Amino acid sequence: MPTRLVILGAAHVHAPSFAAAFLADPRAQVTGVWDHDAARGQAFAEERGLAFIADLDEALKGADAAVICSENMRHAELIEAAVAADLHVLCEKPIAANGEQAERIEKAAAASDKVMATAFPCPFSPAFAQVLARVQSGDMGRILAISATNRGTCPGGWFTQPEHSGGGAMIDHVVHAADLIRRLMGGEALAASATVGSGMYGEEWEDTAHVMIELPGGAFATIDSSWSRPKGWRTWGDLTLRVTCDNGVLEADLFGQGPHQTRAEGFRHLGVGANLDALMTADFLTAIETGAPPRSSLADGLAASRVALAAYASLSSGEFSAA
Repeated sequence: MPTRLVILGAAHVHAPSFAAAFLADPRAQVTGVWDHDAARGQAFAEERGLAFIADLDEALKGADAAVICSENMRHAELIEAAVAADLHVLCEKPIAANGEQAERIEKAAAASDKVMATAFPCPFSPAFAQVLARVQSGDMGRILAISATNRGTCPGGWFTQPEHSGGGAMIDHVVHAADLIRRLMGGEALAASATVGSGMYGEEWEDTAHVMIELPGGAFATIDSSWSRPKGWRTWGDLTLRVTCDNGVLEADLFGQGPHQTRAEGFRHLGVGANLDALMTADFLTAIETGAPPRSSLADGLAASRVALAAYASLSSGEFSAA
């Protein structure tokens, strides 16, 4: 019997990809779409031949699992509703956009015996898997420093409305890189500090952000998490890692693989290789079926969120803030 999934919120730019992956997997049955914005939710559902369910309680009743793709500031209430309905959860990042939400989500997750997963596709990257394997083999020695980027174009819309997003580029883009750094280090970040700017768009939210992280053993990391690429930039994202170790340097570009195409209408990057979203959604279904933990738990998502939140806290204190 397939796992019945309901999509809660169609706000996030990754919602179409997640929906496509689940619709293509015979182990899943998408029962419908709910969104507090009925027009948006109905349009998303109709485009995919799905039912739009206007009442949240009704949407939850007919499902085994909830896939949350809402605005960031709605994550806590939707996770709480899904847990109350005894559903498995896959939630888009960042899991928590502020400390109060992080506490609510942690409490809700602790009350559930279901699969609680974060939508982190990057750990499924073959490029990252190779870097992680080399680090874990020990032949590179200790990690001394990590330089990461997760830059891109500004997504606009609610992403630039802090009351819905929780911030700007930093809350949006730090968490992917922070999660990969945590996996490489095998431990939690100790503290974070940030410098931000808004010179590209001149708005109150930050469009550029540089984060420095204190790591165990005296190592450190930096993350450029800016919306610093202009419209029409050659790639959707550029999540890169440069890992400096005792015995050498490891480098990875998770989304830069494939040929480049330039035509009259502009540039296009023709990506090749694995569909990371499909691997992530398949992992979620496997965890539900087998009881094995998902590769990215809700706890993993909260740990990455804490790095971003510590970086925001440092802006007012002027000092490193505990992560």
